Amino acid sequence: MGSLQLDDFVAGWVGGAAAVLVGHPLDTVKTRLQAGQGYGSTFNCVLTVYRNECIAGFFKGMSFPLVCIAVYNSVVFGVFSNTQRLISQYRYGNPNQPPALTDLALASMTTGAFSVGIGGPVDLVKIRLQMQTQTFLAANLDLKDRTTGFSVQTVYRGPVHCLGSILREEGFAGLYRGSSAMLLRDIPGYCFYFIPYTFLCGWITPEGCLSPSPFSVWMAGGVAGAISWGTATPMDVVKSRLQADGVYLNKYRGVIDCISQSYQNEGLKVFFRGLTVNAVRGFPMSAAMFLGYELSLKALREQTETNP
Repeated sequence: MGSLQLDDFVAGWVGGAAAVLVGHPLDTVKTRLQAGQGYGSTFNCVLTVYRNECIAGFFKGMSFPLVCIAVYNSVVFGVFSNTQRLISQYRYGNPNQPPALTDLALASMTTGAFSVGIGGPVDLVKIRLQMQTQTFLAANLDLKDRTTGFSVQTVYRGPVHCLGSILREEGFAGLYRGSSAMLLRDIPGYCFYFIPYTFLCGWITPEGCLSPSPFSVWMAGGVAGAISWGTATPMDVVKSRLQADGVYLNKYRGVIDCISQSYQNEGLKVFFRGLTVNAVRGFPMSAAMFLGYELSLKALREQTETNP
């Protein structure tokens, strides 16, 4: 049983779409906080976005991730599940053998490495669209609003225009700006995602049940998401800054330079900016993702058994 199972990819797509719908507004707040444009606090950021852009501001750039992040999560869940089964087949001779901690860690790290291939460009476009209409100090720009001393400039007309602009101005490599930081975030990040989920789900599920209940999946997924996003925050800050760089200015030469400049200018606390938003956002987003994944996977497998 070494064959690729496609139902995990389909179920991952459903889970990814559910996660985007639930988590995008807080993701917008997180991105703007981490990019370092003087919002001060999460509450002030929410108020500023609402005052300047109304409710629509929180959903800026959502159409692109709604399509692409669903595909991205399809790859994440498909790679993780199939890698885990492959490891179990190799080590125990049975792909359905419950995985050990080392098996889960290896499958999670493999998933983290694969995820950047699709997730890097998707995240880059999403962040560029989220960042482009916030205000920047006039000293950093040529245009100035005389009444406020701040400038606002729209660079991208939408995700397709943004993608084309990046390719034209920065080349194919520009699509992977911040990818090294994303690797450093996602390889350990997925370990703190799938390992807690697997063990929490097993712990919450009553003994004798063949599969976890929707509540067990929802709770375990939410807690795993909060843990994963909380621990990934420092490198997520670096990734967000590198990917936001280039909308108006080019400040950073790479990961080390971004870390160095951020620390010198704002201190150690800058790497924990957005921690609260990440942890709070991680719970409902991941709960929706795992619930969508498990329910759709169950439905797909039941249909397969009914119609072999």
